[in-house]
Order: sequence, then C-alpha cells, then structure tokens
Amino acid sequence: MNSRSPVGLLGERRFAPYFLTQLLGAFNDNVYKNALIALIAYAGITAAGGEALLINLAAGLFILPFFLFSAFAGQVAERYEKSMLIRRIKLLEIGIMALGVLAVASGSAALMIGVLFLMGLQSTFFGPIKYGILPQHLHDTELVSGNGLVELGTFLAILLGTIAGTQLVTATAGLLWPLSLTLIGVAVAGWWASRSIPVSPAAAPDLRLRFNPVVETWRLVRDTAKDRVIFQSILGISWFWFLGATYLAQFPVFARDVLGGNANVFTLLLAVFSVGIGLGSMLCSLLSRRRVEIGLVPLGAAGLTLAGIDLVLATPAAPLGEAMTLTGFLGAPGAWRILIDVSLIGLSGGLYIVPLYALIQQRADPARLSRTIACNNIMNALFMVLSAVLVILLFSLGLSLSGLFLVVAVMTAVVAIYIFTLVPEFLMRLLVWMLITVMYRVRPTGLERLPETGAAILAPNHVSFVDALIIAGTVRRPVRFVMYHGIFRIPVLSFIFRTARAIPIAGRRENAELYEQAFIDMRAALDAGELLCLFPEGKLTPDGDIGEFRPGILHLLDSRPVPVYPVALQGLWKSLFSRRGGRAFLKLPRRLFARIGVVVGEVLVPEGLTIDRLRKAVVDLRGSHR
Repeated sequence: MNSRSPVGLLGERRFAPYFLTQLLGAFNDNVYKNALIALIAYAGITAAGGEALLINLAAGLFILPFFLFSAFAGQVAERYEKSMLIRRIKLLEIGIMALGVLAVASGSAALMIGVLFLMGLQSTFFGPIKYGILPQHLHDTELVSGNGLVELGTFLAILLGTIAGTQLVTATAGLLWPLSLTLIGVAVAGWWASRSIPVSPAAAPDLRLRFNPVVETWRLVRDTAKDRVIFQSILGISWFWFLGATYLAQFPVFARDVLGGNANVFTLLLAVFSVGIGLGSMLCSLLSRRRVEIGLVPLGAAGLTLAGIDLVLATPAAPLGEAMTLTGFLGAPGAWRILIDVSLIGLSGGLYIVPLYALIQQRADPARLSRTIACNNIMNALFMVLSAVLVILLFSLGLSLSGLFLVVAVMTAVVAIYIFTLVPEFLMRLLVWMLITVMYRVRPTGLERLPETGAAILAPNHVSFVDALIIAGTVRRPVRFVMYHGIFRIPVLSFIFRTARAIPIAGRRENAELYEQAFIDMRAALDAGELLCLFPEGKLTPDGDIGEFRPGILHLLDSRPVPVYPVALQGLWKSLFSRRGGRAFLKLPRRLFARIGVVVGEVLVPEGLTIDRLRKAVVDLRGSHR
C-alpha cells in the first residue's frame, strides 16, 4: 500500500467510494432534517404542543438511537465484514427516504418524526463503521489525511444539506417532487458508491452479539475508559461536538436578533464555520507531516478559546440593522471581524478534532476499534444533549447570547486543561512539534526502513540536548529514549522526557543502582515490542565529531538480540542546543528554520555486531554534514 496525499486519496478506490458514500449520507440526513424544520415553520405542519415541541422532539428522536443502539452497533461492526454492512445500511437508507417522501406527501407530523428516528438509527449503525474502516484501508501516515477529508466532507455536507433542505421547501412553491427526487436520488447514489468499497474483514468474527441497551452501554463505556489516552481523546471529541452544537443551534438567533440580518446572514455564518472546519482539517494534514500529531490538539484548543472570546468582544451591543441583506451585513462595521472569528473557531476545531480521531484509530485494539467508536458516538450524543440543557439553564437565568458564547469559550479552556493535565502527552507533543517546526526544517531519510511494529534499537550520534526531541518528532512510532540522567533532569525538557517515558541512565561507577535499573527498564521495553533509542557515545560531542561508542548496547543485545538501526543526525552541531561556541542554551540562535537531517541506515543484525562496525555505519551515514 503506497502512502498518498489527501488529494491522492480521493483518486484511490480504497478511499474514494467510502468518502463519497459517507458524504452523500451526511448530506441526505441534513436535507431531510432541515426540510422538516422548514415544513414546520412555513407549511403549517404541526401537532399538539406547537412548533417548538415538534422541533425539539425531532432533535431528541434523532439522537435517541445513539443511546439505545450504539453498543450493539459497535458489536455488529466488529462481527461482520464492513463493506457488506455499509451496502445494507445504504439500502436501508433508500427505504427510509421513500418512507420520508410518503410522510411529507401525507402531511403526517408523527410519520415525519418517526422517519427522523429511523435516520438516527441508520446513523447509529453507520458511525462505528465510518471511522473503524479507515485503518483497514489507510496507512498510518494517511490517517490524518483521511480523517481530515472525512471531517471536511461531513461539514460541507451539513452546510449544503442545510441550504438544500430549506430551499427545497421554501423555494419550490409547495411542489413535492424536487424534495422527493433529491432524497431518493441521493440515497440511491450513496448505495451505488458503496458497491465499490473494498472488502474490510471482520475484526472479531467470533464476537457474541448481546443486545441490552443499559447493561451493554455501561459495559462499553467502562471497558473503553480503561485506556486513559483513548478515553480522554473521546471526551475531547465529545467536547467539540458540545461546542459545535451550541454554536450551530444559536447561529440563527445570533444572525437575526444580535446582528440584525436576514436568513442569508445565518447561511453565511454557517458557511464560514463549515469551511473553517474543512480548512482546519486540511491544515492539520499539512502541519502534521503525515503522522498522527497530537501536539496540534492543544493548539486547536487555544484557538477555540481565543477566537470564541474575541467573538464575544466583537459582538455589537445593538443590532447592526434590521433584516439586513448579505450585502448590507458585509458593509456594516465589525462584520468582517465576526466572520473571521467564526472561521477561526471552525479552523481551530479542525486542528483539534482530526488528530483525536486519528489517535483513537491508531492506538485502539483493532478487534475493539468499532466498539471504541461506538462509545465515542454515545459520548458525543450525551454531550450534545448536555449542550441543549446548559443553554436552556443559562437562558433561564437571564444570560445573554454573548454571555453564553463567553461561557463556552472559557469552559473550552477548562476542559482542555483538565484533559492535558490527565494526559500530558498532548502538551509534550506540542513542545516537540514547535521545536521541529519553528527551530528547524527536518529532512528525514530512510524512515521507511524502520519496522512498524516489534522491538528494535535506534543508535544515533549525540550532538545536542534536543537530539531525542528531533528523533521523537520525526520517527512515526513512539520511541523510548535512554539518556544521561543529567539531561533527563533539565527543566522543561524533563517534562517532555518523563511524559515520553524516557529511561535515565548513569555510568556504572557514577551510580551503579541507576545503571542497573536502566538495563532492567530497557529489557522490559524490548520485551514489550517497543522502539528503543540509545546514544552509544554516552555523552554530547564536544567538538562536533562522533566520539567512541560505549559497549553498553552490546551488553543489552546479549540478552535481547533485536535489530539495530544506525541513525545519523546532521546539521545540529551549529545548533543553540549544542556545545559549539559556548554552553548550550546560553547562546543566541544563529538562525531559525535551520535544515537538519535524520538519516536511518540499513538494519544491522545483532549476531556478530561490533561497536566499531556500528560506529562506522553512523559515521558513514552522517558524512561531512555535522
């Protein structure tokens, strides 16, 4: 499987039919939901309790299946082949849309709401497959791109479906056939696209299916929560849906009552928000350099908070006009600042959510991935319900719309701090990402030689205090570093090293106990199939040349004979963090965006490996580029 760029994936059979299928499904969902709202608002469709009851009942019944059936849907997605399940779900969509057309033609509010429940049920069963299928067809280096495209497609489908659903009711003079043709035609097109999705073998074909909504949902959440990183990622994703649900629900009122615009101003806000998420999702792929870069999550959280606060500050004290047209709004003072804030909220959301989805797909047990996604869907639905409850509560206490936006912006910061405190790996990866993005331009060579799984040892030269960070930010697999305890304890860097579970070591004469413990930890890491990085020189180079290698690595290979990969670091001798021209950290940086190289050589088998042979391999890789 060759790794592809986001654009390249759209031309691949292993991704394109799936992408088109999920995009058309999301579009159809939003066409029907918004057509129903428009029918209630403009065509007199009503029931006992009035419009407000119908609209809220519709929203509730669409979400209800996620609570009732997600646990079972996750089991089904693990038990059976996924492309077959998708085709059957899309056939079900055709039937549901046909029933929806019948409901609209009959004018039955009860039948329309029932169809919405069935749509929620269909989405409940599609959700665990939607994200669970990606790791089966995409390389690890493509997960961020794939998820970015999915989020881009989803929010563009929400935007276009919202517009189409409203216009197909309000602009067709009561004609039924345009809406009917759209709903059934899109459903048929989605089924046709699904027929080309490649086979995706069942992850757990022997899994016993158990349907008990309360017990199985509790068991699913409990079991998923055992992996703290994955569960905190789920909470992070759910918070985004809380935030998104809050903004999207309030944009119509914000556009009409606060900004003084007509329906087109609301559509513009929705468009800017959706396009922002799409751009953020694609930017995430670019900034992550085709790896699952969770360091972008704190960056996205900061953007959500700051842009949310500035939206509050940019909100006018009085409406900018009355039922303003789009042109009138764009010419009003402060309008562009509001649009920029809304777009930045969307863009930050893309940076925030895409790495979280990719992280779950990368780290979850493949035999439980669909169930993990099902747990995520349950939590997302719960947080969206909590969003509605919070909005009702705060408005009942007399809070203004601007006050609500301020509350959710501040809450975003609080939630982010909570998650990043429990899982400091996010902040650690942010610091590493900033280092290799701002300080350097890294040119990796030979990374494809490293095994994707299994124990192995990296043996690089040691040039600067940030060698470990450069390697950690370049190699796609998590790396366990063995480093001199003095470097391990450097302030700020110590936080990164501890979070990355680095192993401190000292010379045998300096601290025999720490020396022996380091070897115990190294053997345990290799036994667990981890990628270990040792610096055979044992200290930083004082002159830029590669020093003598110590025999500790051979001592480790005697008990754990695993493959060894020589690695050469190029261009770091002139770094702020090396010992060239004075003490590290106490010099001014000579330049930003310096080009450095990380070169991985051919594998060296442990049998018969000598220190001299290993050193020569590193020296040859580095060449004259110190």
